[in-house]
Amino acid sequence: MSLLTGKTVVVSGVGAGLGHQVAAAVVREGGNTVLGARTEDRLAKSARDIDPGGAHTAFLSADITDEQQCAALAELAVSRFGGIDAVVQVAAWDSYFGGVQDADFETWRSVMDVNLLGTLRMTRACLPALKEGGGGAVVFIGTQSAVAAPSQVKQAAYAASKGALTSVMYSLARELGPYRVRVNTVLPGWMWGPPVEAYVRFTAQTEGVPESEVLGRLSGRMALPELATDRDVADAAVFLASPRARAITGQSLLVNAGELMR
Repeated sequence: MSLLTGKTVVVSGVGAGLGHQVAAAVVREGGNTVLGARTEDRLAKSARDIDPGGAHTAFLSADITDEQQCAALAELAVSRFGGIDAVVQVAAWDSYFGGVQDADFETWRSVMDVNLLGTLRMTRACLPALKEGGGGAVVFIGTQSAVAAPSQVKQAAYAASKGALTSVMYSLARELGPYRVRVNTVLPGWMWGPPVEAYVRFTAQTEGVPESEVLGRLSGRMALPELATDRDVADAAVFLASPRARAITGQSLLVNAGELMR
């Protein structure tokens, strides 16, 4: 039996990378998925690619910094598929780089509003349906850099926001446990997908070396001989969203090919 047969999963932040892979994994595992992101054209393409017939997908343009739009996405899941069994939170602002010394703290505030408060807004919007259905799962997508020093790229604001999200997971898991709503976090490291592909291309061009050399440096840090992919991370998230993980809550799962072990 598939992991999510008959279940409905809301996925925020569906674009060309991890969000798309999570939504695709939900349908592959027999579930229905409701896709949310800010760009409607991208959502429509993702839904068509995942489920050409449209029987198992619905989508709505939604910005997780807007409470009403979060509520509308949750309402779509209930009206189209009858409820919500899980929500996987992929939406994030991950394109602001730099450390603390040169930080623009107003931009940090905006990063926090998306990655921390936006994720919690979307989670809260889904809670009535999760409770009404007798429980379910919330899965946050965090980052390895929230629990360990980044190996190369400085993204202090992103790491701080995801670290805060991982911390609030513990409180939320306790708070929602009596309703049988589980809360867990997946922590990707270097993840082969559109952003890392772009990083490898850019670094190779900048240094005048083959892309294979840059990729080899990255994969050389892993215990396994290759990077985890966005599909690997999606599969981990879908497992945690499924009833198969019914006794797992308040946990952080590193999906990083063994770069960091703890």
